[in-house]
Amino acid sequence: MPINPKLIRNFIFVGKSEGYSFLFLLFIAMPLKYFFQHPEFVRIAGSIHGILFIAFLYFILQMYLEQQLSFKKSTLAVFLSFLPFGTFFLRKLIS
Repeated sequence: MPINPKLIRNFIFVGKSEGYSFLFLLFIAMPLKYFFQHPEFVRIAGSIHGILFIAFLYFILQMYLEQQLSFKKSTLAVFLSFLPFGTFFLRKLIS
């Protein structure tokens, strides 16, 4: 199947956005909740991160269905989304 540059661009963009939201949640919102008693930051950041995570899973599925990623690389992309800074290595999966 031919390469779909728009799908790849969206996959990378959503992946990086999900990664940034995860870092914000871990390193800013969580400390604000536990050290400064501001749980509202976790609710907001967690909701945004959840939406981006679901969007990222959607794009992984689309990449797999359009044969832009193999099953192994799709599984690795899901695994990377659980690691801080993991989604910043998505471009290496495509090349």
